[in-house]
Amino acid sequence: MIKEQIILGIDPGTTIMGYGLLKVTGNKVELIAMGVLDLKKYSNHYLKLQRIFARTLSLIDEFHPDHLAIEAPFFGKNVQSMLKLGRAQGVAMSAALYRDIPITEYAPLKIKMAITGSGSASKEQVADMLRRMLKIPQAEMLPQLDATDGLAAAYCHFLQAGRPVSENAYSGWKDFITKNEDKVKKTPKPKLDKLEPNK
Repeated sequence: MIKEQIILGIDPGTTIMGYGLLKVTGNKVELIAMGVLDLKKYSNHYLKLQRIFARTLSLIDEFHPDHLAIEAPFFGKNVQSMLKLGRAQGVAMSAALYRDIPITEYAPLKIKMAITGSGSASKEQVADMLRRMLKIPQAEMLPQLDATDGLAAAYCHFLQAGRPVSENAYSGWKDFITKNEDKVKKTPKPKLDKLEPNK
């Protein structure tokens, strides 16, 4: 009997978060859902992060994915934008780790290469290729390309199945900490003063 797997793909962002869900049965893959979380109405950055965490958790609890594939932040010149994007990604990852969902990060270039064969492909080209491969009716395509970017991360993970994973992959909190020991701050054990016995 062929086991079914569900992959949740996320394109993190503090303005719009895109997501897509795929059901994989053997070599057959089909779209379950895709959408966006629009965060433009929130001016408070921390409230945006809270909404990202809550939405990711609700997707996990509704669809029970076996994997989270997430787009890794790209390096840009604007440090503040990179910091915000990294926080958005971290919060989505935290929701998956909270539910013990294995995570794999994919660089934007790798996702574009996997879907279109070109690392310089536009968002529109990625969306069109996904529409054709997954046979999505044009009427069901969303105007926000963040949704297809999230779906692209999930499809990239499907294509990588059975191959050695060169990107960062985590199976839970312990695995995340083990693979990032140099980045995790270790809290020293508190020193306890020896208590003198009552005389």
